[in-house]
Amino acid sequence: MASTPSTQPEQHPLLRRPLYVYDLREPLLSTLTPRDADSTAPAPSPEPTADPAATPRDTTSEVSTATSCALCDYTGATVADQRAHAKSDFHQFNVKRRTRNEPAVREREWEALLDQDLAESISGSDTDSDASSGRETDDVTTLLRRKAVITAAEEDDGDKGQRTGGGAGKAPLVWFASSELPAEISLGVYRGLFSKAEQATGDYLSALRQKQGTTGHVFLCMIGGGHFAAAVVALARRPGGDAHVLASKTFHRYTTRRKQGGAQAASDAAKGAAHSAGSSLRRQNEAALTAEVRALLASWAGHIDTADLLFVRATGNSNRRTLFGYDGAVLRANDPRVRSFPFTTRRATNSELLRAFNELTRAKVSALLPEALPAAAAPKAPKPVRAASPPPPVLSPEDEAAALHTTQLTALIRRSKIPALLSYLSSNNLPATFSFFPPAAHHHAPTPLHLAASLNSPALVTALLTKPSPPADPAAANADAKTPFDLAGDRATRDAFRLARASLGEAAADWTAAHVPAPLTRAEVVAREAEAKKAADDEEKARREKELARLAEERAKSRKVMGGRPGTTLGGMERVLTGVDAEGQVRGLTAEGRVKLERERRARAAEERMKRFAGGK
Repeated sequence: MASTPSTQPEQHPLLRRPLYVYDLREPLLSTLTPRDADSTAPAPSPEPTADPAATPRDTTSEVSTATSCALCDYTGATVADQRAHAKSDFHQFNVKRRTRNEPAVREREWEALLDQDLAESISGSDTDSDASSGRETDDVTTLLRRKAVITAAEEDDGDKGQRTGGGAGKAPLVWFASSELPAEISLGVYRGLFSKAEQATGDYLSALRQKQGTTGHVFLCMIGGGHFAAAVVALARRPGGDAHVLASKTFHRYTTRRKQGGAQAASDAAKGAAHSAGSSLRRQNEAALTAEVRALLASWAGHIDTADLLFVRATGNSNRRTLFGYDGAVLRANDPRVRSFPFTTRRATNSELLRAFNELTRAKVSALLPEALPAAAAPKAPKPVRAASPPPPVLSPEDEAAALHTTQLTALIRRSKIPALLSYLSSNNLPATFSFFPPAAHHHAPTPLHLAASLNSPALVTALLTKPSPPADPAAANADAKTPFDLAGDRATRDAFRLARASLGEAAADWTAAHVPAPLTRAEVVAREAEAKKAADDEEKARREKELARLAEERAKSRKVMGGRPGTTLGGMERVLTGVDAEGQVRGLTAEGRVKLERERRARAAEERMKRFAGGK
């Protein structure tokens, strides 16, 4: 792969331990050189996470293993190779594309994106920074510079209008090279560690050297979800290399609406103040948290005023109002020292603040192979031109009116609004044979009668055939040569057509062409329904007699087995009374259900014995 380092950075002697930005040792410090003024390529964030809303790539044919990357279609020989790939610009470029819902690129496409023509077209000029400066750069420097141009152009396209002053729009890392390190290894320092003036001059190397041995401190603060954490950390480390925390404090209050999410203040602003015990408690906790945080900031005013940098994470208006903009506020939003964390952070805790401090103050290591440059000279394949979709057709006033009537009529028919349907047809002077528009979208049910029959609505069919003047035409056929009667899916709807034929007469329509069978009167329908009901009752009676005979036979067998003694027919009597097998009743019941069933059985058995005893007397 073009982005796989030939030598693992962890194996180099200078990279065996983390590099502290404010305490870089010789000879590394004196040999640092900037890659290029524009060679700031974004490095992997401390814990990169995939965007769940991004469109996933088709990976049905890919097998992901511990040393593979399904996103870039890369498989390394060892886990170290896979980790090095995750730090590469090739992988990070694909991660950025996926967060923008763009498909990932393969290795050849990545190399083609770095050719000189694309870099010139994105930059908008044909200047040569190397020639103007007179400085000779190696292949890796050129590759990083071209990648930076592409990254900056993509960020300009996707993030316009969302930036503020002070270095916005630039990658978060500044890259350096060293003659003490292999040519493919670059060291990155977060741009936020430099002041606004240092960023304006662009001389990051001199600023970095001046920061060595700094004895100041930085202020870090996170607030969100009812959690608050703040710390003041000295830039001079302890003798053992650990961070020297001058002060730290955390608060937590119940302010977030469980399961529903969001702060109570945000919910009140969007929906109005809720009147519940939970909402009142959350409002009190929000006020208490705000008071505690502001009191802490006031007590730390000396640390904050003398801090070199202020790193603040406060998402949401309510959290920002807690820290900024109130009377006597210690933190000011327009303070040039204020920075945001240039990477993803988790819940506000002391450990998260220390992790963020270590991430900010440790140099990042990135590696690229120079063998990728020959492929960059290959001409870029032109993108296929997508044919423009034809413009929508312009409807005439008649067609627009027909489309409006179609929308209204279909809605009334689907909701079975018979009076409203007849009133709409009458008020708009529409016949019951009105054809829906456009015909291509209603080829199956082109008329109201077709739609009513396909929805199995006998009342609508009867109304359309008998109420309007003129009535609907039952012989009209759709694109499949089917009449409304052919679309009816149940007997009641088909009977509605036959009843209409009997009431309207043979001359009202061409019933033969409409495929409607012989006419049917209301009396015949009633007689048929009564006959069907009688047949069903007779069938049910026969079934019950058969079941009673079976139960009587089982009871006789039970008595025979038990010797005919009184009180021995409980099992048989249970079957007679319940009509089901006792085992079938118990199966699937809970313990409480079994107890209730047993009580009922015993009560019925006792009742039967009392009846038999009374009959014997």
